[in-house]
Amino acid sequence: MSHKRIALWLMASIACCSPSLFAASLAIHRPLDQPQPPPGAGPSAQTIKAWQDRKFGMFIHFGLYSIAGGMWHGKRVDNGYSEQILANAPIPAQAYEALAQQFDPEQFDPDAIVALAKAAGMKFIVITAKHHDGFNLFQTAQTSYNSADGTPYHRDVVKELAEACARGGLKFGVYYSTIDWHHPGGNTYIEGNSNPITPGQEAFNVAQLKELLSHYGPIAEIWFDMGKPTPAQSAHFARTVHALQPQTMISGRVWNHYGDFAVMGDNAEPDVGMELPWQSPASMFPETWGYRSWQERKDLPGKIRENITRLVRVVSQGGNYILNIGPEGDGSVVPYEAQVLRGIGEWLKRNGEAIYGTRKQPFAALDFGYATVGAHALYLFVAKLPPDHLLHVPGLADTAFGAAYRLGSPGSTVQVQRNGHDISIALDRLANQPIGNDVDAFMPVIVLPLKGPLRVRPNMIAAGADGSFHLQPAQAEHYLNYNGEGYEAPATLYKLSWRLDAQAASYTLTLHYLPGSERMQMDLWVDGQRYPLDLAAATASQAVRIRRIRTNHPYAMQVELTPLAPFQQGAALPVQLQSLELSPYQ
Repeated sequence: MSHKRIALWLMASIACCSPSLFAASLAIHRPLDQPQPPPGAGPSAQTIKAWQDRKFGMFIHFGLYSIAGGMWHGKRVDNGYSEQILANAPIPAQAYEALAQQFDPEQFDPDAIVALAKAAGMKFIVITAKHHDGFNLFQTAQTSYNSADGTPYHRDVVKELAEACARGGLKFGVYYSTIDWHHPGGNTYIEGNSNPITPGQEAFNVAQLKELLSHYGPIAEIWFDMGKPTPAQSAHFARTVHALQPQTMISGRVWNHYGDFAVMGDNAEPDVGMELPWQSPASMFPETWGYRSWQERKDLPGKIRENITRLVRVVSQGGNYILNIGPEGDGSVVPYEAQVLRGIGEWLKRNGEAIYGTRKQPFAALDFGYATVGAHALYLFVAKLPPDHLLHVPGLADTAFGAAYRLGSPGSTVQVQRNGHDISIALDRLANQPIGNDVDAFMPVIVLPLKGPLRVRPNMIAAGADGSFHLQPAQAEHYLNYNGEGYEAPATLYKLSWRLDAQAASYTLTLHYLPGSERMQMDLWVDGQRYPLDLAAATASQAVRIRRIRTNHPYAMQVELTPLAPFQQGAALPVQLQSLELSPYQ
């Protein structure tokens, strides 16, 4: 590690403990029980928050494969995504390259696409500057295999869309595949596209990244994809981007935990706790991202409802949702896809307040749907009508609310009812509350105005009759590292967290674990207080006295296990835990 990087890392570590130093620093401040970003230049906390606040964006998969449209020699190619038809058909390289002479998308209208994205309520656009086939939608000095120099179109698609986004007030990003089936000595198709990156291809990629980050204005995010680069190559790609545009958000698919935001699998969402910024990429149909001429496009209202639900589900968990369109070979947007986007936009016109700039729900689950938290309100999304027509929300008895109303209909209100630690809202007394199939009636949002801070009593694990706790890993909330060595790399565990209904002032905590071949260091956190642990290899348990700090967590005692702080993204919990035992200290 260079002296400069060491200095930056020390500054970041100091900033975690000193608010005054942090205020004067550009380092990102994250609590020490959370993964720290890689050292070096990168987005500021303000940039990350602005990125998270956008919530909804447009993905565009467009290229030579759009001309083929999932067909080759009059036959359907259905064994994989249509944007990978070169490999899936398979098509001889020269025959596929010849499609460049047909690439003349006269119906590609960047301003119309921006207008469509805005009508859908989207706040950013990301386009495939280069996909796995190696064809480039931007003018690059590295190869003539691009839309400006190697096609009858003779135009830089990326540049024109970037300029249209700037005119329309949308943030702009680019997708970039680190594998390239066209690069000499580069890649051929292998299962999972987990190709190693050759040194020559690494240099080619870096040269193109410099072009993209130098000639197309501010790049809000760069969506790396696929390949299996080494950690050094991932660092090289990330540093190249941040050296030119430090505020560009890098996707986790740069791999080896060098991303600024985690990326879920295609059409996937997390089922565990998330602490890093993250994004869920979605296609209209799971079978393809690029245009497929023979795709069955049915049940338009159902597709609109499906994507509204996915958007709400992702945002309620704290993520961003990026929904793809695949224009046809002539550049026109598929009418069905445009209708889906406009339908989502109609719903967002009424309910967008509950989406943009919100935080994830503070509840483990809600039986009627989902929630988000705004600056001055709690928003409840009603996915299904409870049999008693009451929305039951747990743990909010200590929060003061104004009268509830349906978003878009503030004139009809109802008072919040209190039931022990919980509250309820009577839907029958709110105007326009029925749940139906049309966009206006689908997934209504109930607003609970906040009159002071939001206080939530979490679900807690109860103590035994003697006040002790016997905790298993399965009872904990799991936090995982995503985007490791490549697409096929499994997520790894970095944190376990329990919330306990603890009444004693202090406890003896005993950690039971599988012994390893050498000593293991990790951190135990109790109500935010750090207890560094040095676990002997020969033994299988260790005891430590801990104390309750109610000022930090007034309702539940929070117990966490993490790697030794400060730990970077990708660090795994070094211990295989068997159980935790807590006994009131005598």
